[in-house]
This record gives sequence, C-alpha cells and structure tokens, in this order.
Amino acid sequence: MTQRLRPTAIVVAGLATAGLALSACGSNSLDGTSSSSSSTSSSSSSSSQSVDPALAAKVPQKIKDAGTIVVGSDASYAPNEFIDTDGKTVVGMDVDLFNAVAAKLGLKAEFKNAGFDTIILGVTSGKFDVGVSSFTINDERKKSVNMVSYFNAGTQWAVKKGNPKKVDPDNACGLNIGVQKGTVQIDDLTARSKKCTAAGKPAIRQIIDADQSKVTASVISGKSDAMLADSPVGLYAVKQTGGQLEALGDIYDAAPYGFVVPKDQADFAQAIADALKAMGTDGSYKAILTKWGNDTGAITDFAVNP
Repeated sequence: MTQRLRPTAIVVAGLATAGLALSACGSNSLDGTSSSSSSTSSSSSSSSQSVDPALAAKVPQKIKDAGTIVVGSDASYAPNEFIDTDGKTVVGMDVDLFNAVAAKLGLKAEFKNAGFDTIILGVTSGKFDVGVSSFTINDERKKSVNMVSYFNAGTQWAVKKGNPKKVDPDNACGLNIGVQKGTVQIDDLTARSKKCTAAGKPAIRQIIDADQSKVTASVISGKSDAMLADSPVGLYAVKQTGGQLEALGDIYDAAPYGFVVPKDQADFAQAIADALKAMGTDGSYKAILTKWGNDTGAITDFAVNP
C-alpha cells in the first residue's frame, strides 16, 4: 500500500487503464481476497551488477537451481511498479531495485502481476519467491513474513487544482475522500472519521476502489473531494495529470517499505539486505532512486525486520 517518479507520461484518458494504473500499496491487509486483477504478466531483466559469491551462497537451493526469483507485484502503483507501454512488462523503481538485487545474487527476477492483497499469501504459500510491491513494514506483516527495508515513504493528500472544496485533511468531516482498498490510508481515514463522529460531525465518506488509477480519476471527475495515497504515488499522480491535481499538505507518517520474503528463509532475507548494502556502497541504489525522482526516500539502514 509509495515512490519513484518518471517515465511514460500518463494522460488523463489513460488513468483508468490497467497498464498505467496508479495504485496505493501501503496496505495492512493480510487477507486472501484479491483487490485487483490477478492476470499474469511478467518481465525478466538482467543487470550489469557483478555477482557476489558470498551472497549467492545464501540463496535457497530451489531458487538457485531455477536461476530465477519469481516476484509477486501489483503493477498498478506507478511509479513504483506498473505496466509499461507494451501492455505486459512490469517496470518501475521497485522493479529496477530488485532486478539489481537479483543480479548481485547471480539471478534474474521474473515479475508476476497480482492483486496486492494476495501477494503476501502468495509468498507464504510458495507461489512467489518474494513480494515486491511497496509494502509498508509493520508488525502485523512481520508475524507472517520477513521484510527487508529498502525505501522510506509516507502519506500524501491530493485535491483538484485550486482545492475548490477547500479540503482540510484535519477537518474532512462529511467529505468524499478517495482511497485504495487494502491500504494503510484506509486506517488513517477511519481514525479521522471516528474523530468526526465523536465530535457530532458527519463521518468521512470513503470512496474506495481496488485500482489507484480509478481513485485518482474520481478526484479529477469531482466524485471525490480529495484522495490520499503513499507519497511517491500521490506525487506521481499530481505530476502526470497535466496540472489537474495538486498536493495538499505535507507528507506524514513516513515508514519504510520492505521486500517480502518467506518467514523460514532468514538467510535469503539477509542476503537481499546485504545486496542492498552493496548497492548503497557502489552507488547503484541511489542512481536508481534518482532515475525515478525518488532519491529523497533513500535509506542507509537496510535491514531484515527493522
């Protein structure tokens, strides 16, 4: 339920298409109900990164034999992970980062598009070797999987240009606020709404959709008065909608994103963390973030279950 900015310009007419969807992934959800299309599209990528034999030795034998890490990712969360203009290749900041990690381990990464709230269960069941989809690290998730920190993101509100409804995030009672299903922003809105009703004011009406691109489109159309999403995604939406949206307020509740690894594969998780550390040292980590306009979210404390 997050960010990296850059490539294909997303025109307003394309906001509702799956290929260039903007979707919020800082979710707390651990249920198995798919919140978006789980049709499979994949991309395999190689990198010029040199293999680190010590790290490669920590890769589970099954993955080592295959030579490929199968990655579950909800490719509707531009610019972190989304479908490229060819309609099938998963691209984005997270994709570039994990491709580089895989190369350090002597492997390739194959990305499979899946519903966000199915990915963790996909990892725990063995369907995916890892999950890479802008997952905010939290205690609930760490009960089921290992999480390797790699980026820092918060929540950002956005409104129609000029804020015609005069939205105030701290006083949004009675307003229609767009949000993606299964994200930490749902919890945020729910808590704000409870404060409204406790004060005798009308509740916040949550306009929920499984696809962040539709949440964004609802603000442009006026169906929603505002929206909130992971900061990389919210700011990317503002940038890509041709001046129809603007950011509202500051980014808050910053927390690290984590790559998701099976709970019983602590060595593999540590190998991924060490690969990130090596990327931090050789400069490739920061270069990828800069490519996507997200270098402000860089971290230096890559860790397992921070």
